[in-house]
Amino acid sequence: MGSVFYRDLDQHYPVAMRARGMYITDDQGKKYLDMSGGAAVSCLGHGHPVVLTAIHLQTDDLAFAHTGFFTNSPQEKLAARLTAKFPESGARAYFTCGGSEANEAAINLAWRYWRAHGQNKKIKIITRRDSYHGNSFATLSLSGNLARRASMDGILLDWPRIAPCYAYRHQQQDESELEYAKRAANELEAVILREGAENIAAFMAETMVGASLGAVAPAKTYFQQIRDICDRHNILLILDEIMCGSGRTGSFFAFEQEDIIPDITTLAKGIGGGYLPLAATIARAKIAATFIDTGKKNPHGHTYMGHANACAAGCAVLDVLDNEELIDKVQREGPALQNGLRDAFGDHPNIGDIRGRGFFQAMELVADKARKTPFENPSQIAAQIKDTAMQYGLICYPGAGRKEDGLSAHILLAPPFIAKPTHFEELIEKLQTVIAEVFQ
Repeated sequence: MGSVFYRDLDQHYPVAMRARGMYITDDQGKKYLDMSGGAAVSCLGHGHPVVLTAIHLQTDDLAFAHTGFFTNSPQEKLAARLTAKFPESGARAYFTCGGSEANEAAINLAWRYWRAHGQNKKIKIITRRDSYHGNSFATLSLSGNLARRASMDGILLDWPRIAPCYAYRHQQQDESELEYAKRAANELEAVILREGAENIAAFMAETMVGASLGAVAPAKTYFQQIRDICDRHNILLILDEIMCGSGRTGSFFAFEQEDIIPDITTLAKGIGGGYLPLAATIARAKIAATFIDTGKKNPHGHTYMGHANACAAGCAVLDVLDNEELIDKVQREGPALQNGLRDAFGDHPNIGDIRGRGFFQAMELVADKARKTPFENPSQIAAQIKDTAMQYGLICYPGAGRKEDGLSAHILLAPPFIAKPTHFEELIEKLQTVIAEVFQ
């Protein structure tokens, strides 16, 4: 196809030429219904005029001025608007280009926070198995997704991990949801006691697990107990909302539905809607105040941090979310999407679970529904789903774990917030065709 070093050199990729609303069109004129927003990115769909206009206007005035020398108006405006949505005053926002950078900034900030307090031994970051926090060296080290870590096996850092809060796989039959939440949270405390709280900087988790497990929401009270454990042991709580944030679950921050406040949270994907690369690391007041009070600098810089054009796009995305009341729409219509999937696939012998919040939904695929048995090769099933869906003009986001880890394949759906009931109907019709062909 050319000189591009593709992520899969054996794959033939259609050439995307144009995108408007819910559809992407390739160079052969074929249209694809985008029901995953790429990778949960295109929250406003494609070609939204408000965002395009904002980018054009900002480019005319100022596309880029290095933030080592200047701030810029879009960065200031976006920071003010994001921190106003944060449920505690005094927060500060730091802008980068993608989720890996945002999460790397988060852990860097956590380390420097403890050093500012004279606690230099607090270095370790506890995460969860089957998690994904990015593809840089540090963030892939933090990730518990074994399939994604495999290519760098033996090179990555290996810090402690606990099990994810994953009721479909881990909640016992004789256990209530609250009992399970307590047991899952207590695993964090056990690891803290084993490793020593004086050595631990933070616990980092996805508020809702995205690509690794497929729209897995926490059990009720789980994160409240996690917050309490972190507070009792003087450990920071970092919540990764790269995929599940920016309104995707029906509230701007997914953690709002858990009735907690993290010390640091990260956003990407939907915050820029795919129009320009943009991510944010948001630190609550006590983190920012530490640097102000101690006179410590924040030297973690990137060339394109606070990029004026990207931040202008982010402001325009927020304009659309607010003015068109799209997050309320996600909250209101998310159950209809889930119910449509359950009506169509709830009895299918290879659909083990249908779950999610808002416009963040998934179906777990199993070989045996009664026993929740994973397929022999979940990655092959996920690849078949993706390839077949593309043949029928549907973009969805299949993923897979490894059978030896007790995981199977899933289909993640993260449609743009502008999706209408007719798009859900088209999704279900196409998915029925795809699943019938793959599992014939």
